[in-house]
Amino acid sequence: MFNQAFAGTLPIQGSDVATHWDVLYNFLLAVSAVFLVLVAGAMAQFAYKYRWKAGRKVSTFTGSHTLEAIFVAVPTVLLLVIFAWGYALYREQVQAPTDAMEIRVIAKQWLFQFQYDNGKSTLGEVFVPLNRPVKLIMTSEDVLHSFFIPNFRVKQDIVPGMYTSVWFEAKVPGKHQVFCTEYCGTSHSGMMAKVVALTDQQWKDWNAGKALGPIPEAGRELTQLDIEAAQKVTLSQTGTLSEQGKVHYETKGCTACHSIDGTTKVGPTLKGLYGSKVGLTDGATVSADDAYLKESIELPMKRVVKGFQPSMPTFQGVLKETEINALIAYIKSLK
Repeated sequence: MFNQAFAGTLPIQGSDVATHWDVLYNFLLAVSAVFLVLVAGAMAQFAYKYRWKAGRKVSTFTGSHTLEAIFVAVPTVLLLVIFAWGYALYREQVQAPTDAMEIRVIAKQWLFQFQYDNGKSTLGEVFVPLNRPVKLIMTSEDVLHSFFIPNFRVKQDIVPGMYTSVWFEAKVPGKHQVFCTEYCGTSHSGMMAKVVALTDQQWKDWNAGKALGPIPEAGRELTQLDIEAAQKVTLSQTGTLSEQGKVHYETKGCTACHSIDGTTKVGPTLKGLYGSKVGLTDGATVSADDAYLKESIELPMKRVVKGFQPSMPTFQGVLKETEINALIAYIKSLK
């Protein structure tokens, strides 16, 4: 993003809305450039022409109603054009088509969970078909979040206790970055996700539970990182239990709060956790065995570790029993 900003370019236009907004954005830049030249040029000319000189007398100025009318009329017309243009695009952005596919989004510190009408649920990635309108119906379990997809030029706050929505129609296949752009706590910068726009065949395969293979970042060629990411997905299904757990640790939002190298983050480190004695906020001490780890994943508020805030969301009903078992196996391996 910083490289693109430095180069003076916008992210790729991943939707029709993005194309329309960019035209207005470039128009605003052009208008700003014209007025910059006019105002700065006039300032430079006046500063030179009317600079102080010894013995120079001040000239007498007379008003011009025509010039004043132009100064008022031109900016007013431009502002009205910009307002009407922006309002038309805003209406297009907020009013989803009636046939849009609906996906539920649950935001929580510090991850996004997605629920589909077919009963599927994903963490950190939302899968959508190309060339079909998709409406995201969003809410938060804790604090204010925000859902921003730069490639689509859409952004919407996610508010606890109410539903907000945003829609888009992906035109470019591949992975599109999602950011939370409302400060939501310590690991706010790690609260990201991907919109994975799939071709017709990929969409059919995903709904059928088939492997998709490597999917590149939108607008880019397939890279080694994309291949490795696809291999991780395969590993999460075919590798050893510990290897599967490592993939889940990296993809289910665990990395935002728990380290594996002994570093203290929002939550306690997982290194050396299994089998250790854990002090709780109520003064009790428990052994970090399988039962404790499972309970901490599903009901994290039941027994909070001393020195940490009760901020971990529940994963009960979010993670399958097989995924929890794999995570526990991975934590066991972190000696």
